[in-house]
Amino acid sequence: VQLQASGGGLVQAGGSLTLSCAASGGTFSRYTVGWFRQAPGKEREFVAAISRSGGSTAYADSVKGRFTISRDNAKNTVYLQMNNLNPEETAVHYCAAVPSILTAALPITLSRYHYWGRGTLVTVSS
Repeated sequence: VQLQASGGGLVQAGGSLTLSCAASGGTFSRYTVGWFRQAPGKEREFVAAISRSGGSTAYADSVKGRFTISRDNAKNTVYLQMNNLNPEETAVHYCAAVPSILTAALPITLSRYHYWGRGTLVTVSS
């Protein structure tokens, strides 16, 4: 499966942005999808994940209550709604996927994901 993240851009602190991850080349509903981000000079970190049906989700503690991950399998797309952003969250955001059959629980580590898209940059200004 090929993934393409989009929707990044410049937003002011406290603002909102929605990212999209479009998939092609596979049966999208068979994949668990995660979002990760990498700030300048830092390690790539987990943000959120969603099960193949969308019935289960997981979030990093730092984004709980502010971010929402969702998916539309008919459109082969996963979304990340981000609210109340702060400048420390300036980062390149990546989406990743792994066949759900290979995961008993929603994976939150990079190594568990098999497919990665090119990132999209989110810049939060103060």
